[in-house]
Amino acid sequence: MSAREIASVLATVSYEGWHFERLQEIFAPAPVVRISPDDSEGIAAALLTADVAVLRADLDDRFRDAPRLAWIHCDHAGLNGSAKPWVVARTDLIVTASAGRAAPALAQHVFFFALGLTYDAPGLVEVKAKHLWRGLPGYEDRRGLYGKTLGIIGLGYTGQEVALLGKACGMRVLGYDSGAKQANTRCVDEYYDGAAGDSIDQLLSQSDFVVLSIRLTNETYHLIGARELSIMKPTGYLINIARGSVVNEAALVAALHAGTIAGAGLDVFEQEPLPADAPIWDAPNTIMTHHVTAEMPDLTARSLDIIAENARRYRAGEELLNRLMPGDLYTR
Repeated sequence: MSAREIASVLATVSYEGWHFERLQEIFAPAPVVRISPDDSEGIAAALLTADVAVLRADLDDRFRDAPRLAWIHCDHAGLNGSAKPWVVARTDLIVTASAGRAAPALAQHVFFFALGLTYDAPGLVEVKAKHLWRGLPGYEDRRGLYGKTLGIIGLGYTGQEVALLGKACGMRVLGYDSGAKQANTRCVDEYYDGAAGDSIDQLLSQSDFVVLSIRLTNETYHLIGARELSIMKPTGYLINIARGSVVNEAALVAALHAGTIAGAGLDVFEQEPLPADAPIWDAPNTIMTHHVTAEMPDLTARSLDIIAENARRYRAGEELLNRLMPGDLYTR
């Protein structure tokens, strides 16, 4: 990629104070025009001259025919909402994300699920409310995380942080990805490479906890279904912090009711907001959060670090971080 100048920037992010000042500094001397994401007329006018856009959400068809637009940064992690056919087909358009900004917090969220399921946090709350001392039969037979096997599907920023915490807890860590760089695999005891023909089956069959931290694409849609759940240990737990549609939710509900797996920790769902009558609400041995995690101390500052590095790379003609690639296509 050749070096490029930045002449004009459209921003729909809601940065305030020093956050917005830093955004201006990153792109200076190019002006940053801030417009509400709901102001379609203002966006259309700004896109006549903008060659870079920093968006609060995913890009949409309003950006399709912008005459100068060459780089769009979406200020969130997953790009499945932007991975449309026309976007992927545009070789002259770079789309990037803020993936990695919340990875340490997401990894800790995984262990909130893992520990909560291991120690039956919902059951403990219930017996406390009933004032029952040792009211959970067989509780003394439970074992902690030490020595158990943690399987991570998706070794990006979050997957690597999960692996490090797993090792800190004395766990055996398995990892699966597709063509992950060697640096991503140093934190795991065994690595399965989809690009080399490996499947997820070995990881599923060995793991006491299966963690999903993989991108949602056409290839990973319903990656976990009835077959995959049947391969897991009946004592195993599924934890999903990726995207809801990586899992066939109906199959998961059936597996939880049937005891095919021991339980689940879920932060994401196939339909969000989750309808009040969704069957997953009543699935046994399941801890759920609502696609909300405890955040990093300054998430916006971490986003700005990524934007600043990508602006440097863009101007220098280097490959950008977190770039949307053809394999990320998502059309469902």
